[in-house]
Amino acid sequence: MRILDETRDQLAVRFAVLFPHLDERQRRLLMAAEARMLGHGGVRAVARAAAVSETTVRKGVFELEAGEGPLGRVRRPGGGRKRVADLDPGLRPALLALVEPDERGDPMSPLRWTVKSTRALARELTRAGHRVSADTVAGLLREEGFSLQANAKTLEGGQHGDRDAQFRYLNEQARDHRDSGQPVISVDTKKKELVGEFKNSGRQWRPAGDPVLVGVHDFADPQLGKAVPYGIYDLAANTGWVSVGTDHDTAAFAVESIRRWWNGQGRSTYPRATRLLITADAGGSNGYRTRAWKLELARLATETGLTITVCHLPPGTSKWNKIEHRL
Repeated sequence: MRILDETRDQLAVRFAVLFPHLDERQRRLLMAAEARMLGHGGVRAVARAAAVSETTVRKGVFELEAGEGPLGRVRRPGGGRKRVADLDPGLRPALLALVEPDERGDPMSPLRWTVKSTRALARELTRAGHRVSADTVAGLLREEGFSLQANAKTLEGGQHGDRDAQFRYLNEQARDHRDSGQPVISVDTKKKELVGEFKNSGRQWRPAGDPVLVGVHDFADPQLGKAVPYGIYDLAANTGWVSVGTDHDTAAFAVESIRRWWNGQGRSTYPRATRLLITADAGGSNGYRTRAWKLELARLATETGLTITVCHLPPGTSKWNKIEHRL
């Protein structure tokens, strides 16, 4: 018994050294050769030393005695564990029913109005009797032609019958002012930003483990407030002007920004100007319904002596405002 234990220990050491360098069939043949050398009881001793089943060792003995040539591959065609989708034919249809409920499944699907992550899909499939992991779900979705995608702003909606005439009029006004040497500006409020140590999506190179520390919550600092950028783009000069306020995006702030642009840049660029054309969105602080916007512009016209014309882009077309593309 002691000799058998020593032999088993030696085999275990030998297998531990050689197995990492061999494929499955080569391991079986090695174990079979050792078992034949041991004689009676060799299969059991080798199986215990290699920590495998006796069936695996016997299979190697059979292959060794049959004198089969090299297969050229680790497993025979069709060998190995079967895929989950092959063992569970209902898995793929169940998955498609969850991700496309309107077309292939129940419109009252429990995931109809939720974010369909692979983990959420795997949990719902497991709850329905299809045991599957999130990685398997991701693989099946890729096989079906799915990929992670964001929304795409492409649907324009209905178009007004006068849309072409509206833009023709706006273009004619801009051309008339520009050709006669009068300023044409495009205005808009840009994205508001919190002032202070707040989290943002930007990144910068820093020593590992030493990030910039910012506040846990994104509550505006009552002392600092928000930065409200109001942009003014001069079409003819191809230049921009930005005023940054810390209070609110009001009509008074919008007109004050235009006033500062005129006094700081516009007056020197257009010393002979008598008219000013402003193109703006239809809403917000410079919206066509805002009475304060009109009142403040009237005051600016009185101060500067300019005849001020405002052309509002139709609702839903603000993306064509020049400042959106240039500033």
